[in-house]
Amino acid sequence: MSATIDLKPSMLRATTVVAGVFQVILMAAGVFFIVALLGLYRGDSRALEHLRVLLPQETAAAALPAAAPEAVPVSEAPAADPLTPRMRAALESVARRYRVSMDALEPIFGAAEIAGRDLRLDPLLIVAVIAVESRFNPFSESVVGAQGLMQVMPRFHQDKLPKGADELSFFDPVVNVRVGARVLKESIQRNGGLIPGLQQFAGAADDAEQRYAGKVLAEKARLESVAARLRARSA
Repeated sequence: MSATIDLKPSMLRATTVVAGVFQVILMAAGVFFIVALLGLYRGDSRALEHLRVLLPQETAAAALPAAAPEAVPVSEAPAADPLTPRMRAALESVARRYRVSMDALEPIFGAAEIAGRDLRLDPLLIVAVIAVESRFNPFSESVVGAQGLMQVMPRFHQDKLPKGADELSFFDPVVNVRVGARVLKESIQRNGGLIPGLQQFAGAADDAEQRYAGKVLAEKARLESVAARLRARSA
C-alpha cells in the first residue's frame, strides 16, 4: 500500500514533464507551420523546402506544392544592324577621319540610308555631301544662313519640314538629312544629271570647273574604297 502511494507522485511528475515537452514540441511545430504558410503566401520557396525536408516524403508530396523549376536564362538574339555592311564600313571610316563618335553618326547614317532608299539616291552620295558641306557638324551655319549637316537654306525649304517643326529643326541631324536629300534629289532632276545637280545644290551652277561636284564625288569614291577594304578585311 505504501509502495503504491509512493509511486503515484513519481508518475505524476513524469507525466507532467512529458506533457510539457510535448506541448513545447507542438508550439514549435505550430510556429514553424505558420512561418511556412507565410512563406507560401509570399512566394518564399526556401521556407517550403525546409518544411519539405522535415515532413515524411508521402506527406510532403500530398500537402505541399511541387517545387517550381529553376528559370533557365534565355539568351537574347543580337539586334539586327539597321545599316548595310557598306554603310557600316563607311561610318567607321568617317568616325576615324572626322573624329566624330560612332554613336553620334548612327542616326545620321540611318537617315541617309532611309532617304536614299525612299528617293532612289545612293546613301553614300548623301554622306559625301554632308562631309563636304559641314564635316558632320549638325550645328554648322554659313554666312548666308545655310544650316545643319547638309547646309539647307531655311527660307527656301520650309515646305519640306515635317508638320509642326520650326526653323530650329534644320539643326536636327535627322530632319536636316531628310530635307537636304530631297533638295539634292530635286536639284539633280531639275538640272538633268548628277554633276549639274550637285553644282546647283551648292549654288555654284556657273562654275565651269564644277569644283563642288568634284569634291563630293572624290569624297564618295574615297568612302567607297575604304568601305570595300573594311568589308574585305572582316569577311
